Amino acid sequence: MADHSPAGPVELGADMDYAEHEGTYNVFLHLVKYGSLICIAILIVMAAHFFAGFGFFSSVILFALICVVGAVLLR
Repeated sequence: MADHSPAGPVELGADMDYAEHEGTYNVFLHLVKYGSLICIAILIVMAAHFFAGFGFFSSVILFALICVVGAVLLR
């Protein structure tokens, strides 16, 4: 039997909004980049607190320092 299914694209509606797509993608990249930085900083601070004997305030200062230096490097 003959195949009568359409060969073209499924959606033939409005054109893609490429500016909105690129904006959403850039927001996603920033969230992944800085989210990874925060996760890595938390792991380093946890290791410093538990294994190196850093106190609470020392750990907070170390976390802030890692986040600031990482944010500058990730620009």
